[in-house]
Amino acid sequence: MQKVLPLDRIREVETSLDKRVIAYIAEREIHTFESFPDFNIIAFEWYDISNEKTETSQMLLYLDSEDFFVFCENDMSLEKALKIFNERETNEQAFVEFLSRLLKDDMMHLDETEDRIIQADDDILLDSRKNHLKEIIAFRKELLNLKRYYEQFISIFEDLEENENGLLSKEEIRRLETLSNRTARFLANVVNMQDRVSQIREAYQSQIDIEQNQIMKVFTVVTVIFLPLTLLAGWYGMNLRMPEYEWDLGYPMVILVSISIGLGLFLCFKKKKWF
Repeated sequence: MQKVLPLDRIREVETSLDKRVIAYIAEREIHTFESFPDFNIIAFEWYDISNEKTETSQMLLYLDSEDFFVFCENDMSLEKALKIFNERETNEQAFVEFLSRLLKDDMMHLDETEDRIIQADDDILLDSRKNHLKEIIAFRKELLNLKRYYEQFISIFEDLEENENGLLSKEEIRRLETLSNRTARFLANVVNMQDRVSQIREAYQSQIDIEQNQIMKVFTVVTVIFLPLTLLAGWYGMNLRMPEYEWDLGYPMVILVSISIGLGLFLCFKKKKWF
């Protein structure tokens, strides 16, 4: 028998399952891969990479010489499983084909993700003033989920290739090896994209630092220009009798000196290209 069912309807095929499987699932002791003398259990977190949402859903595959079942945790994974499930002549063929079809379109979606990252990189270079931090964090979270997703499959394929209970033929083992190599390429692609996102984040942070330094430079120049003027204002604000008070041109001269100091400092900074 070959069938796809929600996990909560596992009792419908209870007579076809080993009693240890029911207890195994009931106790929630579900690991990535378990090989028994008569059957295999594979559990993994399915991740819909075509969807920007980062939710995962558990799938559980049961394989023995007479049956192949796919159990799904929720409607999202059930819809995916029903879409790619094909009954085949043997259970092992249906099992390997299900895994293959599960990862079939991943490269296309990974290319789309890479295009989005490249576009984000261009946008950051063109407009660093816009807050891109949330976008960068979203990419990092998405790629981390993808990395974990493919790592679990590589581990599953390596265990299946050992074929300790002999449930898989040599032909299906070869197909699993091909599938494992393909998944390794997916993982390498994801790691490369993680490096790209890290570089984007560093470049974005550098641009922010440069802009902040530029702002601080302007504040520093303004402060330096007004510091002598503040000193003059402090001198003449003291309750003391200054000699200049009795000079008719004293007041205009102070104004002229203040303007000269400010203009001189401005021209000095302009020459040094601080403006």
